[in-house]
Amino acid sequence: MGVVAVVTGLVLVCHSLVPNTPGNLGSLLETVLPWTGLAVPALLLAALVRRSVPAVVAALLLGAVWSALFASLFLDGSGGGGPNLTVVTHNVNADNPDPAATVRTLLAVDPDLVALEEITDEALPAYRGPLDRRLPHSVHIGTVALWSRYPITESRRVTIDPGWSRSLRALVQGPKGPLAVYVVHLPSVRVGASGFTTGRRDETLGALVRALDDERRKKVLLLGDLNGATTDRGLEPLTSRLASVEGSGGTGFGFSWPAAFPVTRVDHILTRGVTPTDAWTLPATGSDHRPVAAGLRA
Repeated sequence: MGVVAVVTGLVLVCHSLVPNTPGNLGSLLETVLPWTGLAVPALLLAALVRRSVPAVVAALLLGAVWSALFASLFLDGSGGGGPNLTVVTHNVNADNPDPAATVRTLLAVDPDLVALEEITDEALPAYRGPLDRRLPHSVHIGTVALWSRYPITESRRVTIDPGWSRSLRALVQGPKGPLAVYVVHLPSVRVGASGFTTGRRDETLGALVRALDDERRKKVLLLGDLNGATTDRGLEPLTSRLASVEGSGGTGFGFSWPAAFPVTRVDHILTRGVTPTDAWTLPATGSDHRPVAAGLRA
């Protein structure tokens, strides 16, 4: 039991040293890294049953290591003050059987911005009707869309994946000036015989980062399904430029996928020049993802 605790602790502390070759093993480990905490109660219980003091100490030390890495996510990092902008992003799933109920869930938080991914042409009217009544300004490009309470003065496709139009940039005239808002859906990843397949995601991520490097607006929001956790080294080029609202304003992991029993957060709200005041996950809808929301001072 002591050996298991030490090895798990080393994995937690040295996860960045786990190689990504072969099969992107390091990225896969980092995607599920918070779940290593389950080893703590299991080892502690086993140590108590065995009445082994060294094993108890090892389990408690492992708990301390895990807490040092993740406990801050459960503390209020907003620094006080209320939001002036509430935003929601949701991969609605192309096969969503009840778009109307999905929209009701999103509008229940009285959002100022709603970003949707994986919208089909057939389902678009079901989303557009109720959203237009509450959020009169919108842009729809390919399979992504944005609705806003505030005027959208510019919009264009952001070409990160030439074969699929699933990212856009809009300039929103927010409560205290313009915000550059990106809505993004990065390619899916899979776990299979060849390992953790992140190649297409990482390639399009590089194109997205280049677009963000050219962004001249001080206030930037990025909303969408990134098909990766912020702990995954593969997203580091993005997370080094934009801050996660869940990391700075949320209270918990905010897991969003799969909806029935979320095990990781692949849906994100990232910011630059904007202060998060809160971040949370909405109830499950007809999608295989859960919506995520944030309060911002923008």
